[in-house]
Amino acid sequence: MMALPRTAEAVLQDGRKIPYVITDNPPKGGMKYTYFAPDKSYVVQFFLDPDGVDANIRDRIEAIIGRYNPTLSEAEGGAKGNTKETAAYFRNLFCWPTAVVERPEFGLVCPAYPANFFFDKNASRQIDLSGKDKKGNWFTGRVRKYLAPAELGNFQTMLRLSISLARAVRRMHQAGLAHSDLSCNNVLVDPKSGSCVVIDIDSLVVPGLYPPEVAGTKGYIAPEVLASMDLPPGDARRVIPSLLTDLFALPVLLYQYLLKRHPLEGPKNYDLPAEEADFLIYGEKALFAEHPTDHSNRPDDLKVTIHDLGPYLEKLFLRAFVDGLHEPEARPTAFEWEKALVKTWDLLQPCANPHCPEKFFILHDTAAPRCPFCGTAVPERRVLHLKRLRRVRGKAGQWLKAGLVNVYDGLPLFSWHFTENVFPDEKAHDREVKAYITRQNGAWHLVNSGLSSLRTPEGELLPKGKALPLRPGEPFGTWEQPDGVLYMVERK
Repeated sequence: MMALPRTAEAVLQDGRKIPYVITDNPPKGGMKYTYFAPDKSYVVQFFLDPDGVDANIRDRIEAIIGRYNPTLSEAEGGAKGNTKETAAYFRNLFCWPTAVVERPEFGLVCPAYPANFFFDKNASRQIDLSGKDKKGNWFTGRVRKYLAPAELGNFQTMLRLSISLARAVRRMHQAGLAHSDLSCNNVLVDPKSGSCVVIDIDSLVVPGLYPPEVAGTKGYIAPEVLASMDLPPGDARRVIPSLLTDLFALPVLLYQYLLKRHPLEGPKNYDLPAEEADFLIYGEKALFAEHPTDHSNRPDDLKVTIHDLGPYLEKLFLRAFVDGLHEPEARPTAFEWEKALVKTWDLLQPCANPHCPEKFFILHDTAAPRCPFCGTAVPERRVLHLKRLRRVRGKAGQWLKAGLVNVYDGLPLFSWHFTENVFPDEKAHDREVKAYITRQNGAWHLVNSGLSSLRTPEGELLPKGKALPLRPGEPFGTWEQPDGVLYMVERK
């Protein structure tokens, strides 16, 4: 007979007591089992082998909860340089442990995942997914077909969560931390809202202090780690997870989010048992499916490629999976991915096909502008760019190209679009729309909704609430400000 759930108390390191609900067969991972709070706002986790919890593991968890914690301000004992605002920002990107449990045995407390990272009863008509975690592989492979269309999001929302993941990994790496097991299992995603959360934080690697406890997950383990796994522990040739191996797993996830396939999986195979073949496919013989010169692993039906993601991401994917596939030091950093993804966001274009499953695409080929996902061409004479220029320091009147913004009806523009030294990361607290684009009677206009220094082509200030016609060859911007920018309207 199944025992009824009962409430117990966990005693925290600081002496506080918190309740949790004991149930039969609690959820289990590789190292821990989990009980929920009565209101399910947090979980209490205990180790499967409490006798195996040594001082090093305890020290690691205490450090992660304290001095390395980006979800806690420095004043509260969290990561160095963290403010209350940045801590609040990163609480949305991590499911970071909050406390150590001392009794009834050693464990930890974590916030529960937000509700949008669980499937509901409407997620699929074919299989019961209700209550299951939204792991990334549900959205990036063949099993997508089992999900309701509303669950899948679109290209824009997947790009948004890609930015969030790159930012989260960048923040960990800034602190000297490595996740060591970034994978579809440890990053939950919600394509509907374009959000993600990184989980399984308690096993983070601190180089020189806290070694990795796991090698990673199949498909996300860096080739150099996989190729050396058969070597005995302590062998100097054996590669263990680190920041550099995170920089392999991160672009694998980004590639999957944006292109719905694995970058190393193609037709190339080996006449070996599956497990032995995997060691070659993902390890020593790993070959990018989109390698520019070696096409032996390129699928025949490859329709949408890294070229369709625009120049910023194409360049980094080639660095990650060609230059850096077997040379870890050549891999782009998380910050490089974050910058490239943000710049790519400004190249988004809505697809003119109302039935396009991806809704948006990256418009970068102005010679033949069309959606790569459904093939729909951009309506004639609708391709309008805003070429962004920045001031050359120390050279009055000289400007350099600093990016491009694709124009579409309803496009919002923010403070970082009009100020040189503002980047849309966790420190950009002003997230109000400063201007927006509208198309009326066949003409494009920019409406000033929050800028006090926006100037017209004639150099006059454009009052808030007023619209500026966007005509090819005409400039506008905030160039009178010391950190202002200049835009030139271009039609392609």
